Amino acid sequence: MLKSISNALSKVFGGNKQDHQDAIEDSEIITSVNKRLITEDEHQIPRRHLDDNALKVAYRLQDAGFEGYLVGGCIRDLLLNKRPKDFDVATDAHPEEAAELFRRGRLIGRRFKLVHVRFGRDLIEVATFRASHDSQSEESSGEQGKQCDSGMILRDNVYGTIEDDALRRDFTVNALYYCPKDHCVYDFANGYEDLKKGVLRMIGNPEARYKEDPVRMLRAARFAAKLNFSIDSASEEPISELAPMLKRIAPARLFDEALKLFQSGHAIQSYQQLQRLDLFEPLFPQVQRLLQSDQLDMPIEKLIENALKNTDRRLAQRKSVTPAFLFAAILWYPTQQLMQKLIRDNKMPPLPALHEAANQVIAEQVRSTAIPRRFSTPIREIWEMQLRLPRRHGNKAARLMEQPRFRAAYDLLLLREQSGEDLGGLSQWWTDFQNADENAREKMSRNQNNGKSSKPRRSRRRKPSKKNNEQVNHDG
Repeated sequence: MLKSISNALSKVFGGNKQDHQDAIEDSEIITSVNKRLITEDEHQIPRRHLDDNALKVAYRLQDAGFEGYLVGGCIRDLLLNKRPKDFDVATDAHPEEAAELFRRGRLIGRRFKLVHVRFGRDLIEVATFRASHDSQSEESSGEQGKQCDSGMILRDNVYGTIEDDALRRDFTVNALYYCPKDHCVYDFANGYEDLKKGVLRMIGNPEARYKEDPVRMLRAARFAAKLNFSIDSASEEPISELAPMLKRIAPARLFDEALKLFQSGHAIQSYQQLQRLDLFEPLFPQVQRLLQSDQLDMPIEKLIENALKNTDRRLAQRKSVTPAFLFAAILWYPTQQLMQKLIRDNKMPPLPALHEAANQVIAEQVRSTAIPRRFSTPIREIWEMQLRLPRRHGNKAARLMEQPRFRAAYDLLLLREQSGEDLGGLSQWWTDFQNADENAREKMSRNQNNGKSSKPRRSRRRKPSKKNNEQVNHDG
């Protein structure tokens, strides 16, 4: 009890002492259904903000004799006056039954069967109500639901009622169902009250739920960052201890989760939550090792934070972002450290040392987050440009600007200097060069040529001509 109170006081941030005390008192484990009907007059979700295609799917299910609700994050966000990224539908129709109702419905998944209904570019996800694995019949032999010895869910196709489904969802604020018929929100886990208080609470026993799917710990960090919510103390307490379980998750899935954390407009807050909950290390182990090094002489954390802030800023300006740039920034200093070691210990030239360091760093990273080749190749090119950008004499600067990775490489260079790395004002030179006209650029390049510290080229010894050889022989 004392430990729980201590953890709540130290970990629940934001608000005053009374807020902390309220969070402690509200810390409870939701294990049973407590149905509440929230009318349209109370929840005040404008109907115009509901997605037409999601409503079509729900109405089609209801017309066929099934239940159909808009559910999860879309209802949570609407209640918070946020714009939902997508809309999901929940139903008591089995996936095969739901797929037959829609001409453009497609059955997907094996571990977790779903139906995707496409409307042009829009995609509506339809999920059947799930139930606890304890409710499956003994004759099923694990075909519908299956867990390994550690408790991790391997297959989750045990179907049930809407009440069962509510208790199978991760957080109370995600267990809210909107019915298009009566326009009411159905709350089975006190999620509406948690939403008003800004509390993120796991449904069921948090430790057991995290063991079922360790990715729920990353979702806790992401939702806390996105919604600016505090995590309920009982839901937060097991996370640090269970964080290593993330290493059992498929690297491809963790890569997708990393993108959700860092490319949804709240990257810096997500990073802070990951560090606070000891969840960053399973995603970026070699970066975390460097951060914890006693002999760290690189502004690694500053660069990470600046790169994340830059990503958030670009998304707020509706500009494009790419995982290649973000991963290049996060992994730059581990790569640079290894490159310097190869140069020092193996007497390797800088460029081959960089290539070898890049190979090793990316090879280790993909064991945690599987970076697709379409991103790993640009990462290498951005890193290689870091060695080429200092070479500006002659027409090299103009040629570098024509390279497809120049802009990303320049942005990384800019962030490196802004983070405290001493590059002798190199990023400012490139900023001025890009803003200069053609004559000014030629002058800047000439100045670099005059200031070169490289050795003068050795004149080649001319080979005597055949005529001269004959003359020499004749004279002899």
